[in-house]
Amino acid sequence: MAFDVLAELEAHGGEHYTPEEAYAWCRAYTKDRASNFYYAFTILPAAKRNAIYAAYAFSGYVDDIADELTDRSRQEHEIALARHRLAACYAGERQGPLFVALGDAIDRFAIPQPYFEELINGVEMDFTIDRYETWADLQLYCYRVASIVGQICVAIFGAKPHPRAAEFATSMGLGLQVVNIMRDVREDATRGRVYFPADELSAYGLAADDILDGRYDERFAAMMAAQGMRARHYFALGRNLLPLLDVRSRMCVNVLQGVYFELLKRIEARDYDVFSQRVGLSGPEKLSAIARLWLGAALLGRARAG
Repeated sequence: MAFDVLAELEAHGGEHYTPEEAYAWCRAYTKDRASNFYYAFTILPAAKRNAIYAAYAFSGYVDDIADELTDRSRQEHEIALARHRLAACYAGERQGPLFVALGDAIDRFAIPQPYFEELINGVEMDFTIDRYETWADLQLYCYRVASIVGQICVAIFGAKPHPRAAEFATSMGLGLQVVNIMRDVREDATRGRVYFPADELSAYGLAADDILDGRYDERFAAMMAAQGMRARHYFALGRNLLPLLDVRSRMCVNVLQGVYFELLKRIEARDYDVFSQRVGLSGPEKLSAIARLWLGAALLGRARAG
């Protein structure tokens, strides 16, 4: 792990950190692990920005338990410890920079504990499940590892009251995760995981072994096109969240969805060949996209105000 939360907790969990020091650690962790998210968050006011970095660091912490550890007994031990540390954090017992920062964010923004517990449930699915029979099965996983992060973000951002606000946040997360699955087919296959639903693979004459073997052909491209249509559907629903947010929060969310939508377009432009090369944006391309997406979100607010 490039920036190992597990090692940090084991080596320095008992040390005292001020909230400022703890947030600085989470900020560095986010920048090291996911520059897309790091730069998207920089537009936020300091308190919200710090809270998002803390929430992201917790997500990365539990995600690495599934992705970086290979011994099942160690995974189960660490995920149980994560649950214990989360419960202690909500009870006011906070050790190490991650939980000092997360605890301060929880206190400031009243983030519901079940959100983080559901995130852990999603990560835990990767311990035992490497195939999904239907979209309904996969949708639960996507909800837990992505949509629930959207709910955490909305708790921090705040949103105008709307009967479908939670649905919009959930849809945004589903769109992001479907694109994530499309982009990471090769990497997931190295871990023995196939996230595409078996019934959908079968509908295109494919099986899990075709994905594990990296077999790119017209069947795979057609199946991926259907996944792209699904992502576009959820992005369209999710964008209804934007007008419910204040301008800086809206700018942040617009960057997140916009960067992943750009990844989707690049996957489509490659005719869905994600095996020969990982699809991504260069540093300058990311910065250009972020500026454009920030401006687009800011103008949306002006248009509605006018």
